[in-house]
Amino acid sequence: MTAAQHASAASLTESERRSWTGWVRRRALRSFPPDELLPDSQPIYVASWIYVFGVATIAAFIVVLISGGLLALRGPMWWHSSDVGHYVNSLHLWSVELFMAFMVIHLWGKFFMAAWRGRRALTWITGAVSFLASIGTAFTGYLIQQNLDSQWIATQAKDGLNSVGVGAYFNVLDFGQMLMWHIVLLPLAVGFLVVAHVLLVRHRGVVRPLPLPRTKPGTAPQIPAQESS
Repeated sequence: MTAAQHASAASLTESERRSWTGWVRRRALRSFPPDELLPDSQPIYVASWIYVFGVATIAAFIVVLISGGLLALRGPMWWHSSDVGHYVNSLHLWSVELFMAFMVIHLWGKFFMAAWRGRRALTWITGAVSFLASIGTAFTGYLIQQNLDSQWIATQAKDGLNSVGVGAYFNVLDFGQMLMWHIVLLPLAVGFLVVAHVLLVRHRGVVRPLPLPRTKPGTAPQIPAQESS
C-alpha cells in the first residue's frame, strides 16, 4: 500500500469504516489500482503473437453480442426474409466462428505456457469454464435457426439428452426455451466469466513465457529425457 493509500485510510471516519460500500471501495482499490486496471504499457513479451488471441477473442465476443442483440430485437422473420437481416445473421454466425477459433487458440496457447503459474489458477479456471459455457451457447444458437439444419440437430440431441435424464429440464425441441437459454441465461454466464477473467488478468498480470533451460555458453539446450512409465 502506498503512502497516499495509508493517508486515505487514516482519514476515514468511523461510519466509513463500518459501511459495506466503503469496504467494497477500499477492497476494489487495493485489488485493482487504476494504473493496473488500465495500464499504459505492457511487458515486452506481450508483443508475441500468442498473446494477441485473448484480445481477439474479446473483440469477436463484442461483435457477437451486438449482432445477436439486433437479431433478438427484430425476430426470426427479419433474419429470414430481409436482406439486412440476412447480413446481420451472417455477421453473427462468422463472428461466433472467429470467437470460438480465437478462444481455442488462446486456450491451447496458455495451456502449453502453464498459465496457471504464479497464483493464476483462478484465472485459468474462469477461462476454461467460459469456453465450456460458450459451447453451450453456440449449441443453443444452432437449435434456434428455424431451418432443417436446426431441426436435425435438435432431434439428434434429444435422444442423447434424454438418455442422461436432463431432457425434461433442457428440452431442445422447445424453441422458446432454447431461445431464452441462448439470448439471456448463457450470454450472461459467458459475459460474467469473461469480465471476471479479464479482471483476474489485470490483478495477477499477464503470465510470463516459460523460462528456457539453462545451458553452458556455446552449447545447445539439452532436451530433458522422458520419464519411463
